[in-house]
Amino acid sequence: MREKREDVRNIAIIAHVDHGKTTLVDELLKQSGVFRANQEVAERVMDSNDIERERGITILSKNTAVYYKGTKINIIDTPGHADFGGEVERVLKMVNGVILVVDAFEGAMPQTKFVLRKALELKLPVIVCINKIDRPEARPEEVIDEVLELFIDLEAEDDQLECPFVYASAKAGYAVLELEDGPENMIPLFETILEYIPAPEGDPEAGTQVLISTIDYNEYVGRIGIGKVDNGVIRVGRDMVVVNEHNPDRQEKVRISKLYEFDGLDKTDVKEASIGSIVAISGISDISIGDTLCSPEHPEAIPFQKISEPTIAMQFIVNDSPFAGQEGKYVTSRHIRDRLMRELNTDVSLRVEETENTDSFKVSGRGELHLSVLIENMRREGYEFAVSKAEVLYKKDEKGKLLEPMELAYIDVPEEFTGTVIEKLGQRKGELRNMNAGSGSYTRMEFSIPARGLIGYRGEFLTDTKGNGIMNTLFDGYAPYKGDIQYRKQGSLISFETGESVTYGLYNAQERGTLFIGAGEKVYSGMVIGQNGKTDDIEVNVCKTKHLTNTRSSGADDALRLTTPKVLSLEEALDFIDTDELLEVTPKSLRIRKKILDPRMRKRAAMKQN
Repeated sequence: MREKREDVRNIAIIAHVDHGKTTLVDELLKQSGVFRANQEVAERVMDSNDIERERGITILSKNTAVYYKGTKINIIDTPGHADFGGEVERVLKMVNGVILVVDAFEGAMPQTKFVLRKALELKLPVIVCINKIDRPEARPEEVIDEVLELFIDLEAEDDQLECPFVYASAKAGYAVLELEDGPENMIPLFETILEYIPAPEGDPEAGTQVLISTIDYNEYVGRIGIGKVDNGVIRVGRDMVVVNEHNPDRQEKVRISKLYEFDGLDKTDVKEASIGSIVAISGISDISIGDTLCSPEHPEAIPFQKISEPTIAMQFIVNDSPFAGQEGKYVTSRHIRDRLMRELNTDVSLRVEETENTDSFKVSGRGELHLSVLIENMRREGYEFAVSKAEVLYKKDEKGKLLEPMELAYIDVPEEFTGTVIEKLGQRKGELRNMNAGSGSYTRMEFSIPARGLIGYRGEFLTDTKGNGIMNTLFDGYAPYKGDIQYRKQGSLISFETGESVTYGLYNAQERGTLFIGAGEKVYSGMVIGQNGKTDDIEVNVCKTKHLTNTRSSGADDALRLTTPKVLSLEEALDFIDTDELLEVTPKSLRIRKKILDPRMRKRAAMKQN
């Protein structure tokens, strides 16, 4: 007998990057009394890791729960970036409805479309929350039309089209049902959730089924599986069987040793949980996403969509530069291998493969952002290693034709920059699909472009649009290979010898192009210290000092003026490196270098290739 459990609601909050999901969750937590009256509350309390806080993006989905009028509302905050789309797809399996947050100024964006499509495919009811209505340039009425058009584009069903709209300012802490209502608090949103999001249902008497949708990891207890109880009751101490729809051979007997439910930001120990509860289970060492925990009498897996395949790959290599091992704590191939394998515990869209060379690992992910976040996390933890230029992963069709991953790039730029963007993306095999006037003086363009055409473009794009452009991309399947692309037009300035850079040497080098280093920095032969204005690589001696003669005073050097070096961020450095270069990553430094450091060997290799 299926029955509803009225005292629980499970919802996910979905939105484009930066439309205010995480701030909205903060307010729901505050106003439901999760925090004590005098408790210090960090802003964006759900973004718990440092990178999420600095970049202001959510990377991992997070679970929390609030109580309103005796009903427990389980809330899952999801990432907005397409690179972390694997997270969003899985989380929606745990919930019975979604809140779609849309910025009252920016309106429906590409990522809004991506996450909404996933929700509509699963037939989930949607509450639309138009956020940031207190922005001076907010245009809520127009945005509602945009959102409804988006629903129609995505072929929503009639009952999904009749979704409620709520207007909010998460930052100011209020929600209203009509724009003219006076702002007070979040109660209108809580009420809409109770009224419109269906209660979870299942059969409490049937065999237990829990689908694992997210994995957490903890040093002390190992892997923690998080999922919703679909049928039956799950109890501590009971024997269960783990099965998986995509892996029919899997049948593993396990015992539930610890069971938690979410309460505010904490996990609380529980002895049992019934239908509709979102639970965390520890003590099963090899539990993974997509597994179903069942009672031994009825081992039946719950269907689960396959996780999106990675589209780009990089080599992670043990650092062998002349400065190897000086700045990092973990430097050996065993350290790097263990750390990458540990990342697989929680990140399902990642692949790690060993190569013929024991010092190198092939790491594949959903995009540059996906992999750069992993690199940044590792360097903060004290790892030192080198990475190669990102390459896309090709496929072959039945006839043996080469296929490559394609992206849809949505670009918003002020009108005067449209020509430059169209020209640059044209060189990178991008096709302009659509172009129309966006909000204000902005023009919105839509391109279909090979994923490899976007590698290294982001930095150039920001320069071309003087920082005013916005670019969003979505994976758009595989298509036949579009032909070769000419990448970086400029060559590198390469250090000629090992030593310390001095003003005199840098002064002579800066006439050749843009420098990445200042005076007094350690360099080695084969290290890239700048970008040449021309297409070829040049070796420069930046350690060269001026010979003192008895006719000139040594103080004459002070007049040499150096231009400010361009210090590359991690993303810019990953964008800049060429196929014959590596990026050396340590907790303190980022250095670009040639794969072959010896200039003679490098020339030989280049001649062979030509």
